[in-house]
Amino acid sequence: MILPPPPHHTGHRDRLRERFLKGGVEALQDYEILELILFMALPRRDVKPLAKKLIQNFGSFNKVFHASVRDLVAFGLSETTAISIKTIEAASFHLMKQDIIGQTVLNSWAKLLDYVQATMAHEQREHFRLLFLNKKNELIADEVQQTGTVDHTPAYPREIVKRALELSATAIILVHNHPSGDSTPSKPDIDMTQAIMAAARPLGIVIHDHLVVSKKGVTSMKNKGLM
Repeated sequence: MILPPPPHHTGHRDRLRERFLKGGVEALQDYEILELILFMALPRRDVKPLAKKLIQNFGSFNKVFHASVRDLVAFGLSETTAISIKTIEAASFHLMKQDIIGQTVLNSWAKLLDYVQATMAHEQREHFRLLFLNKKNELIADEVQQTGTVDHTPAYPREIVKRALELSATAIILVHNHPSGDSTPSKPDIDMTQAIMAAARPLGIVIHDHLVVSKKGVTSMKNKGLM
């Protein structure tokens, strides 16, 4: 009995894996990296056309991973495949966080900016994040305190200070995102920062900075002389 030849994409998968092992991601195109990920979720399918269509539909390699599970399923992926893609994104964020947690902020400032940019720039609603530091200015906790609308998120100074005391934190870096794409601090951003500083000061808690994140970059309110 003559067995049918293996699907043409079987050899392609082997060659792509070999190129990755020899040269890493730098040896691959964006759609090929996405292919490697899709291999795990779709082991019996030629995923090269799918990888290309995903990037074309969402606009870029990184936007595929920033898309929601709902959007990925609406595109035509199964929920299992969509979750596989989002798991890769979540794992990358976790790795970035592990690189800065427990580190002195001043010695890992660039990594910190990369982290908040990666995790917050593509959010469609505003999130208010708190980075808590100890006496050595080491990052001891990273928490999203509030999630708001497309152009506003509330911040509660008393709750922020209370949480800092619970964690024995002596300093905080405030972070929030602007889904509009403009990281320029607004008047409400400045007023909110001043209110939090006023609540923290009597308890010896320092507000080191307030970072405003957008797709175009990260603005430091401290560097802008706004606090």
